[in-house]
Amino acid sequence: MTGNGASQEVPPLPHAGLRRARRSVALVFLAHGAVTGNFATRIPWIQDHTGISPGQLGLALAFPAIGASLAMPLAGRISHRFGARTALRGLLALWTLSLVLPALSPDVYALCPALLVYGAASGMSDVAMNALGVETEDRLGKPIMSGLHGMWSAGALLGSAAGTVAAHAGWDARLHLAGAALVLTLLGTLACRGVLDLRSAPDEHPPPRFALPPRSALLIGAIGFCAVFAEGAGLDWSAVYLRDELGTDAGLAAASTTAFACTMAAARLAGDRVVARFGAVRTVRAGGVLAASGGLLIIVARQPALAMGGFGLMGLGIAVVVPLAFAAAGRSGPAPSQAIAGVATITYTSGLIAPSAIGGIAQATSLTMSFALVTALACGLVLGARVLRVPSRTTSGAAPAPTGDLERS
Repeated sequence: MTGNGASQEVPPLPHAGLRRARRSVALVFLAHGAVTGNFATRIPWIQDHTGISPGQLGLALAFPAIGASLAMPLAGRISHRFGARTALRGLLALWTLSLVLPALSPDVYALCPALLVYGAASGMSDVAMNALGVETEDRLGKPIMSGLHGMWSAGALLGSAAGTVAAHAGWDARLHLAGAALVLTLLGTLACRGVLDLRSAPDEHPPPRFALPPRSALLIGAIGFCAVFAEGAGLDWSAVYLRDELGTDAGLAAASTTAFACTMAAARLAGDRVVARFGAVRTVRAGGVLAASGGLLIIVARQPALAMGGFGLMGLGIAVVVPLAFAAAGRSGPAPSQAIAGVATITYTSGLIAPSAIGGIAQATSLTMSFALVTALACGLVLGARVLRVPSRTTSGAAPAPTGDLERS
C-alpha cells in the first residue's frame, strides 16, 4: 500500500476497475481544490465579519499551513488503521466540512484555531489522496499525477467562480460555505467509493505518529519548494507587478493572475502525455528552462503584454513539477507515506513564505529584484531535476511501469 510501505496482497484489478479508480481519484482532487477556491474568495467577508486588521488576517492565514504541517505525518497511520479508501473518505469529509468553520468564527481568537483545524484536514487528505494517486499510477503503468493535479487546479477555479458569484450576489458567507461544504462532501463521498481499496498486511507495523522525513524527501521537496515558490509569486504578485511596475489598470492586472492560473491548470491536464513521452527528468529540466525564460522576460519587460507572456511561460514551466515530486516521493523508499508527507510539508512551507519573502525583498529593493529570486529558483529546477529519477515500485497486479525516467536523464 502506498500510504504505509508494505501492503497486503490484493487481486489485480481488471483494466476497467483501474480506469474507474483513476476517474474516482481525479474527482477527489477536484473536490479538494474546490474547497480552496471557495474559501479564498470569501476571505474579505471573513475579515469584515471578524473585524480584524490586515496584520491580524495575515497572522491567521498562517495557521492553515501550520495545521497541515503538524497533521500530515498522521495520514499514513490513519490509512494503516482503517485502509486507504476508508481513511480518504473520512479525511476528505473532514476537509470539506471544515470549510464552514472560518466563516462561523466571531473574532480572531476563534478564527485561528478554526484555520488550524481547516489546515490539518487539508494536509492529511492531501497526503492520502496523493498516495492513492501514486498507487493508481503504478498499477495503470502510465503517468497520471500531472492530470490529477490539473483536476485540483480546475476544482480551485470552479470553486473560485462559485465564490465570486456568491460574493457579488452579497450572500452571507456562512450560508454559501455551508452549502458548498455539503455539496463537496457528497461529491467526495461518492468519488471515494471507486478509489483503490488498499489495506495493510496483518503483521505490518504501523508507521510512527511523527517522524522526520527521509533524506530522499528532502531532496525531492527542494525541487517542489522551487516550483511552489514561483507559483506563489505568480498567483499573489503578478497583478501587483503589472500595476506597480508597468502602470496597468486594475482590470488588466487582475486578468494576469487569472491567465496564470488557467495556464497552469491547462498544462497540468496535458502534462501526463509529455511525461510519458520524455520522462520526468527531461520534462522538469525543460520546464525549468521555460520558467527561467519567463522570469527573465518579466524582469526586462517594459510592456504589459511581454510581462503577461513571461508569467504564462513561468506557469507552463512549473505546472507539472509538484505532481512529479509527489510521484517520485511515493516511490523513493520503504516508507512512501512518510516521504509524501515530507514533500507536502516542504511545499506547503514554500507556499507560506513565498508571498512574504517577495514582499520583503520588494520593500527593501524592488519588485523586479523579487522576481530575480524567482528566476534563480527556476534555474534550480534545471540543476536539480535528476533527483526525480527514481525507479518505479512494483505492486501486485501492476502493469509495467513507464521507463522514461529510467532511460532518460
